[in-house]
Amino acid sequence: MKVCILGLGYIGLPTALMFANHETEVHGVDVNPTIIKKLNQKELHIYEPGLIELLNQAIETKLITFSTTPVHSDAFIISVPTPVTENKCADLKFVVKAIEMILPFLKKGNLIVLESTVPPKTVVQTILPLLERTNLEVGKDLFVSYSPERVLPGNLINEIINNDRIIGGINSESTQLAVNLYKRFVKGTIHETDSTTAEMVKLIENTYRDINIAFANELAQIGDTFNINIWHAIELANNHPRVNIHTPGPGVGGHCIAVDPWFIANEFPDHSDLIKLSRIKNESMPLYVVKTIKNLLETIQNPVITILGLSYKGNIDDTRESPSLEVLSQLKKENYKVKAYDPYVNLDLPEVCKELEDAVKDTDCILVLTNHDNFSQLDFEKISKIVRRKVIFDTRNVINSTNAEKFGFSYNLLGNAIQKN
Repeated sequence: MKVCILGLGYIGLPTALMFANHETEVHGVDVNPTIIKKLNQKELHIYEPGLIELLNQAIETKLITFSTTPVHSDAFIISVPTPVTENKCADLKFVVKAIEMILPFLKKGNLIVLESTVPPKTVVQTILPLLERTNLEVGKDLFVSYSPERVLPGNLINEIINNDRIIGGINSESTQLAVNLYKRFVKGTIHETDSTTAEMVKLIENTYRDINIAFANELAQIGDTFNINIWHAIELANNHPRVNIHTPGPGVGGHCIAVDPWFIANEFPDHSDLIKLSRIKNESMPLYVVKTIKNLLETIQNPVITILGLSYKGNIDDTRESPSLEVLSQLKKENYKVKAYDPYVNLDLPEVCKELEDAVKDTDCILVLTNHDNFSQLDFEKISKIVRRKVIFDTRNVINSTNAEKFGFSYNLLGNAIQKN
């Protein structure tokens, strides 16, 4: 059995390595030659705990190869990005390009699996017509399934093995072939359905979370207005056995939750008011953070602001759709002097400092935008001696407020800050 995986990002690469470490011959493809060069040199272009060990093991067993072009294989897995366009529609150009790349390599009996998140009916309306360019009969000679990833960055390796898996084929033969393929490493329950339902399931999961977060962010704004600690209120509400409210924050990032709800909203515009409102609420949060900062610093002339955290969530290096970058951009538009620090992210931006001390030196406000574990253990005794003013605005409830206040910092929490009209 040989598997060719197109797209070696946060999902494609771990999937490729998982197959290779379960006695499956794998060929990984990415159009970025820098990524291929790094992988062939046993170097990673993304950070994920445990991934480098899997890479080394796979290369040592000689069960994995990497290049910028596909090879003849038994199964092809497409795991490429599906960004959203400026008008909030799904951009399928990378999916189409990947399918076009494998067309010359397809043969009778091949299985094609799409993992990329897509609008409903993408497999039926976009993938199948492309595959029909071959002389092979789709559904009889070529088999096609959809199986979305359902993993959490930072715990990806554990979840890619143990999470339940959704597999939807264009017919029963396609579904069963894909089930047998993923059974090589998936220990979670594999749920069988059709391709369109599987596409919708993935969108439902991420849209549910986006709506939940939008509710939490709306509550945070209410908490700011009426001086209620909304984090404590949510914690108490979640003691109810049928309530599970997410936590607020400066916005929603990542390639999934910040993007996928638009795929439903644009496919079904007359039936998705709640989805669209939730997206608008979450996309507005960076501006809300900037507004709060302006209120906190209104008496300070030419304040310096230090952003802590550039990735979209804690303890990872992923900055895709990160609200931190939007906050940074908006602060610069307001002519604030901004510095930034993230222990996981290495961005080539003039505001980014490599050391925490450089980022907080002579600052007037520490703005926490990512919940890295490192930030819960900041040495405020040391920091208090090098800042210019001791103001903190924590949008993630990650700072040890007692310790910060012990050394004279004014601690302000999103969802418990006094917001002026």
